[in-house]
Amino acid sequence: MINNSVIKHCWVILVKLLGPAEGQGEMGRPRIHDQAVADQLLDRATQIVASDGVRALSLRRLAKEASTSTTAVYSLFGGKPGLLAALYKKVFARLWQAQIAVGASDDPLDDLVRLGLSYRQVAIADPHGYRIMFGDEVRPADLDAETVKLGARTFDPLLSAVERAVAMGRYPSDPPAASIATALWGNVHGLVSLELGHFTPPQAGDPARVFEAAVRAAVIGWCVTAA
Repeated sequence: MINNSVIKHCWVILVKLLGPAEGQGEMGRPRIHDQAVADQLLDRATQIVASDGVRALSLRRLAKEASTSTTAVYSLFGGKPGLLAALYKKVFARLWQAQIAVGASDDPLDDLVRLGLSYRQVAIADPHGYRIMFGDEVRPADLDAETVKLGARTFDPLLSAVERAVAMGRYPSDPPAASIATALWGNVHGLVSLELGHFTPPQAGDPARVFEAAVRAAVIGWCVTAA
């Protein structure tokens, strides 16, 4: 009868010759697919999607570039749809945290300016993530309703500030607050998109100063003026 030590010795030789199976570590022990691996995969997936599009995001390519296995992707995200949903949630969570960190002061107009500046900071710090949020690579129509809702909530701090400005009589009640908030967001979004795309005219000077001046002008422009 072959004893256990002989079997173990033979197994060690076999692993050395063939290498560990995909998704397993040395001696066939399963690799741990933890949050660090998930973050690594999401960071790399963000770069791939932003630069080459969703179609270029194959699980095999992602696993290779993240120095892990496709088993890790399936284990953590369940497949490509789950990966894209996690990607969408992650980048919008960053924007959400930045927006709510602005808080609400006694001056909603100042809050609107600070919200705009915060929005730009998020975009400049993570241009790949910004393209995931507002490009056409990851479409809300392809995601579940709960995931889309998490992205949509990033509009709430802006809308809240506009509603407070209306309540204080500093902004008009018509058009509705949501329309004013959308117009302000469009101004901010357009300026950020120009900057990230390197379309800001060089004659304009420092993009940060151009951005702040434009945001302040837009915020003031909606103020109610005396007849």
